[in-house]
Amino acid sequence: MLEFPYDEALTAEVKQLKGVRWSSSCNRWYIPESDEVIDLMLKQFKGKAWVDYSAFREKHLATRGNRTTSAQQKTIIQATLSPQLLQELHTFRQWLLHKRYSDSTVKTYLQVLEVFLRFISPKQANEITSEDMVRFVNEYILPNGLSYAYQNQVVNAAKLFFRVIHDATLWPEKLQRPRSQHKLPNVLSKEEVKEILEAPTNLKHRTMLSLIYACGLRRSELLNLRPEHVDSKRGLLIIKDAKGHKDRVAPISNKVIGMLREYYKACKPKQWLFEGQFPDTQYSARSLEQVLKHALKKASITKPVTLHWLRHSYATHLLESGTDLRYIQELLGHKSSKTTEIYTHVSKKSLQQIKSPFDDL
Repeated sequence: MLEFPYDEALTAEVKQLKGVRWSSSCNRWYIPESDEVIDLMLKQFKGKAWVDYSAFREKHLATRGNRTTSAQQKTIIQATLSPQLLQELHTFRQWLLHKRYSDSTVKTYLQVLEVFLRFISPKQANEITSEDMVRFVNEYILPNGLSYAYQNQVVNAAKLFFRVIHDATLWPEKLQRPRSQHKLPNVLSKEEVKEILEAPTNLKHRTMLSLIYACGLRRSELLNLRPEHVDSKRGLLIIKDAKGHKDRVAPISNKVIGMLREYYKACKPKQWLFEGQFPDTQYSARSLEQVLKHALKKASITKPVTLHWLRHSYATHLLESGTDLRYIQELLGHKSSKTTEIYTHVSKKSLQQIKSPFDDL
């Protein structure tokens, strides 16, 4: 659903979108819910209007099995920010890049900041108080069903923005993050992992999914691999500039090395280990997600599995096989051991030793 104040120019642009339709009963425009249409919409309105599609993005980042509300499907088009705020956001972006924040963090911080600054409009940034953030949470985030993670991102971005751009050392300290969540990682059984990895008939697809599980990789870590990062003689995979700009190594077995050699002979990658449709282009994250989606369908697995489930499963299976938690922390690239300790809560090795009192009845 598209919602915006009446504007002839914007209406003319909307009519050009693929699959758009007008609802007389609801007095709104509707577009198909797909990544392709959203991408086209963003290009269509670039430089003409600002598109708040955070609710759509939240829905697709959430677990696919979760129920979504009508508010989560709403896309709002609003007018552009004032020149002063646009300049401040540009300055903030330059600072983030200077400090070597990751591209995804820069993109996320700028997106959530824009949503917040538009919500409190016509206030300028130097007029904002902590009460405005409370109102934003109560009147925008909660009614739209946006996640705890989204709220946390807004607070993190706002704190940094006001500290860097407005040298505000008091206001950000009053800004409180939401109460911490303690969610358990989603883990697959070894049998389910095997079914998923054996499902793709395409050699590249099978190799990509297998490497994620075999080395506990994040999606970006797999896509950023280059052929020279595979050290077959030492049996190591070199993971460069991972989360937090950290390098690490992961052991790869002879079975994985054999699969990589077969793939290399067939596809002959040059710049990237897994290249896209055209030579020397990086394989896209969206395409990789589609690979997993097709594998799940072929394996008849209905769980809302994501690529990160394979990483969680790798860590849990290592723990269940007796690998020390400290080694697992190093293999996953966790900064804190507390992050790795979450896998002790889902490992069946210890849980299965507990006898339920029900059995004694």
